[in-house]
Amino acid sequence: MSLRIFKLFTIVVPVLIIGGFEYIRHEFLLNYLTMEAGNFTITIITLLLSYLFASWMFQSIERSNEKVTIGEARRAVYEERERLARELHDDLAQTLFFLNVKLKQGDLEEAKAAVSEIDNSLRQAIFNLRTPPEDGTNFQQRIHKFLENWQLVTGVELREQLTVEENSFSSGEEVQLFGIIQEAFTNIRKHSMATQTSIVLEAHPEAWRLQITDNGNGLDRETSKGKTYGIELMQKRAAELGASFELKMKEQDEMATGTTLLVQADRRKI
Repeated sequence: MSLRIFKLFTIVVPVLIIGGFEYIRHEFLLNYLTMEAGNFTITIITLLLSYLFASWMFQSIERSNEKVTIGEARRAVYEERERLARELHDDLAQTLFFLNVKLKQGDLEEAKAAVSEIDNSLRQAIFNLRTPPEDGTNFQQRIHKFLENWQLVTGVELREQLTVEENSFSSGEEVQLFGIIQEAFTNIRKHSMATQTSIVLEAHPEAWRLQITDNGNGLDRETSKGKTYGIELMQKRAAELGASFELKMKEQDEMATGTTLLVQADRRKI
């Protein structure tokens, strides 16, 4: 039912209740009800009928809002899947081109590595696309499911701490933040050679903080084009979220021993 009909009901129903009873009382009940009794009766009737009408109307509005929320969540999932499809297409195209070059050169070891990369990319994409949109209405559950599948594919030890309060993000913001998380863990899988990683996400309506850490080879080595592109993509998404972006490397004896990604925003300062 549309808001226009709700508005019409809100205007008409009280008039019909009060006006109808007053008409009936003056036309047919004057000999049976005193003025005080009539006033008391109309008050009780108005209260009861208004309560019933208001309860029905607000339940209808809540159902409509739930449908809108579910629709927005599904749209966010479909948008994220479309982005994943584009990135998968670009990634596979580059890897297949690299595989073709190495096969022509007779470099079988590099070719095997490229085949393994394609296999991992396809497995990750299948996991990302397997969950129906109906199951993706909860942002925290979506992240947990992605991380669970990522760990299953990579075998990397993962420590997970997720605390996402309701109304912390809009549907569009969920898409952007989920994209940062996916890109970060894709980079860890492809480039870091890490054996352990962790994620901490604390989100409240007024502020949120995301921290992803791994014990891989860090950023001291020359980064590949794909890795640089991934970092730039995460920076762009963080900027669209109005969040700060920081990528730090742990060092010990001039050797990188891990990387920490920190993305956070404080809406109270806006």
